[in-house]
Amino acid sequence: MRITFCQGVLALAIVINLLILYYVSRLQQRMLHRHRDHVQPSSRLLPVPQRPGVTIIIREFEDFENYVPDVVQSFLKQKPEQPVMVAADTLPYPPLVLLDAPNVQLVILKPAPDQPAHVCRPEMYVKTEYVALVPDGVKVDSTRQLDRMLEEFKANQGRVQMVAAPVQSLAPLQCLNLKVSLRKWTAEYSIAPSTRLCTALKGDAVILLRTKDLFNLSTPLAKPLLTSLFIQTSLRDWTVRILDVSFSSAHQPLLSSSHNQWKAENRAKASRLQLFRDFGIKRVLLEDGKQQWFGCSKDTPRCFGTVHDDTPEYLYQNRWTPPCCLQALRETAKYVINILETSGVRYWLEGGTLLGAARHQDIIPWDYDVDLGIYLEDIPNCDLLRNVESGSIVDEKGFVWEKAIEGDFYRVQYSEHNHLHVDLWPFYPKNGLMTKDTWMDHRQDMEFPEHFLKPLLPLPFAGFTALAPNNYRSFLELKFGAGVIENPEYPNPARKKLDKGK
Repeated sequence: MRITFCQGVLALAIVINLLILYYVSRLQQRMLHRHRDHVQPSSRLLPVPQRPGVTIIIREFEDFENYVPDVVQSFLKQKPEQPVMVAADTLPYPPLVLLDAPNVQLVILKPAPDQPAHVCRPEMYVKTEYVALVPDGVKVDSTRQLDRMLEEFKANQGRVQMVAAPVQSLAPLQCLNLKVSLRKWTAEYSIAPSTRLCTALKGDAVILLRTKDLFNLSTPLAKPLLTSLFIQTSLRDWTVRILDVSFSSAHQPLLSSSHNQWKAENRAKASRLQLFRDFGIKRVLLEDGKQQWFGCSKDTPRCFGTVHDDTPEYLYQNRWTPPCCLQALRETAKYVINILETSGVRYWLEGGTLLGAARHQDIIPWDYDVDLGIYLEDIPNCDLLRNVESGSIVDEKGFVWEKAIEGDFYRVQYSEHNHLHVDLWPFYPKNGLMTKDTWMDHRQDMEFPEHFLKPLLPLPFAGFTALAPNNYRSFLELKFGAGVIENPEYPNPARKKLDKGK
């Protein structure tokens, strides 16, 4: 069989491509072997000695399309001995074609079962006193750029822990303030009063800081990199200064096709979601006033499991009720109260729920349910309560009405998936006292004079107005003890005490 000229050219092209792929693969494997052998076993648990200078760290890039080799070449062109580390979660594919030089490292952060622990620890490969976090696509125009950043850092030492040089791109670098409350599971961004000094940045920038400061963070290279970095540094009261130094972007936009842009956006959303889950951030307030939620919803289980000894698990983590759970409880309480009012069922805020209304005009920040008292004789007035005797009901809004299995009371759950709930406790008058048939092991669960309910009075609660016992202070002190409104405490101090100093 004769081979045509076109077939020969095609065969040659295939062979050349296979040789290139083989060369790139071998080169990447050599770099991996080199970085795995770089730290001697005898010193792997010791700090790496630091010398003057800056190591470039390239962390955030897409493996399916990136300019990391160009960024590396750009720095090495200005300074051939410049230390550079490319950090990736897993081995990039297609392979990165990086210069095979001792000062260029490819570090894989995911632990491998056949490798020692130190291999995936990037701090073991950085020998300089400073590091610069560099985004993909950056171009270095002068050797003075990094030098000036280092000079500015040293000049501001003691006042700032990081300096930033903007990357000239489509969006200008924005100076923000970030306040993170782990107790409230919340991160709140706002526009910084200064355009140069702040606690967080929005946009592309080269960030320079001390090596020991970066690697003393709990997750120094978590993605999204800047979001992760500034959440951790804001909790340490660190600040960053934006410098007059700037870098150019050699590739704008970074991704050449709409398909790759779509892939990158989906990955960014996924990594952001995972980051907030890992950090326990469930509510983000953006600088433009918008909110983002990363906690539970009607379609997911609630954020905590079964409560033991009146002490939910988040209290042991020194946190309060997740904001998504509080929001769901508010929504459920408002909905249930509206049903009761329109059905002619007399109700009142009970127990800790009334205490929250008296103290906060809201649910207690660490509470996990809402309690309402109702008149037993009014139950037939509400179709939903009357009909749950034969089984639970999912109403038209997705709330679940049911008879509680723990005793003779009712429960309304946020949804079939999310069991945040409002408990309805049926009371009836007997010899001037309000009593009921099911009692729980709580000191506030007791009989009380009916005169507290005649009349019921409106009280602000959770963004709306609900009915409460008249003279609610005396009502609460009868149940909880004197001074209970002014002296907050966790529901079971024997298990967990409230740190009132925070």
